[in-house]
Amino acid sequence: MKKTTRRWVAAGVAALAAGAAAAAWVVQPALAPVAPRAAGQFDTASVARGARIVAVGDCMVCHTAAGGRPYAGGLPLRTPFGTIYTTNITPDTATGIGNWSLEAFTRALRRGVARDGHLLYPAFPYIHYTRLTDADIGDAYAYLMTRAPVQAKAPDNQLVFPLGFRPLLAGWNLLYLRPGPKPDDSARGAEWNRGRYLVDGAGHCASCHSKLDPIGGERSPAFGGGNIDGWDAPALTALLRAPKPWSAEQLALYLRHGWSPEHGAAAGPMAPVAHSLSLVPPEDVKAMATYLMSLQDAAAPSTPPPAAGAKDGADAARIRQGGTLFAGACAGCHSEAAPMMVAGGRPPLGLSSAVAGPRPDNLIQIVLAGVPWSASRSATFMPAFAASLDDAQIASIAAYVRADIGKRAPWPQLERRVTEIRKENQP
Repeated sequence: MKKTTRRWVAAGVAALAAGAAAAAWVVQPALAPVAPRAAGQFDTASVARGARIVAVGDCMVCHTAAGGRPYAGGLPLRTPFGTIYTTNITPDTATGIGNWSLEAFTRALRRGVARDGHLLYPAFPYIHYTRLTDADIGDAYAYLMTRAPVQAKAPDNQLVFPLGFRPLLAGWNLLYLRPGPKPDDSARGAEWNRGRYLVDGAGHCASCHSKLDPIGGERSPAFGGGNIDGWDAPALTALLRAPKPWSAEQLALYLRHGWSPEHGAAAGPMAPVAHSLSLVPPEDVKAMATYLMSLQDAAAPSTPPPAAGAKDGADAARIRQGGTLFAGACAGCHSEAAPMMVAGGRPPLGLSSAVAGPRPDNLIQIVLAGVPWSASRSATFMPAFAASLDDAQIASIAAYVRADIGKRAPWPQLERRVTEIRKENQP
């Protein structure tokens, strides 16, 4: 047989195999509904362990709409492909998962398939949840099945054509889903393996902290930085390149309390993650930090002291204006002599990733929306300035903070970016 013919035969066989595999994903049987169990029928120790898994997975944040009941769904997730509304995962039998068996729940987490057989959108991070052990999936099931049932149907998804046709997800699963847990790395210690399991599994950290390809798959290498809800999720492989390099201890403190005295406070989508992790045993958070710090690029040196970038006349004028606005609107909390800085031990703004990062998006978001009060012991609060400052004023403050406090080269086209973000934040 000629080489060309052999290549065509091999390609044909591969195409048929891929088609058969994709077809297997499309044809998923419905699993029979079950009668709901009373909360008291679940083992209390299993429910307590499940609370730990659900907290690491941040399930309540995604499955609770603004002003809605916990776990009742309806939160809009805005993606490049349209808006997906999260589902009700309370034990309501009509609109939730009250008649799902453990088998159906496991299949959803492992393979992204609902009880009735339809394929779930990967906004639900089953490509990570698939790595959970059977025991942890069973405990999470016990916890969710003992929550208060809420009758609430999620709105219909609003996706660009033809992505509303769910069988197309079979091809996506074929490319990105590798079902089942990963074995421990025998060359690593128990803490590192526990951290990898939590970060890559329930924590699904790569979902936000990785770039996505054109069809929504996580690009390799993972943890190189991403974007979620208009906020930059920094690269978790570059923590040694921060203005002040992170340590495992500082990272664990930040993950558990949403604040670090050497790096600043969590804001945007990271703030509720830290709140959820505050409910997790400290040893789990410490293991996550240990694993994440092991991912750092050893060849990359720590960031040297930054130098201010060159400023032309327009930059200098904007920075002067920003300094005046900062003195009036921000210095009461953020100047070196401010009580919050002196008594609260807050780090200088120049250490914040929102100031030192390559893009201005997070600083703009914080100024526009503020940091809501969360009523926790280590809570951080900042009022929103979207209604009191216009785009040019916010751009001037950002330019001043970046240049005079952060000592960094200016961000380009700041005012245009403020306008874009304000528009993107419109409901």
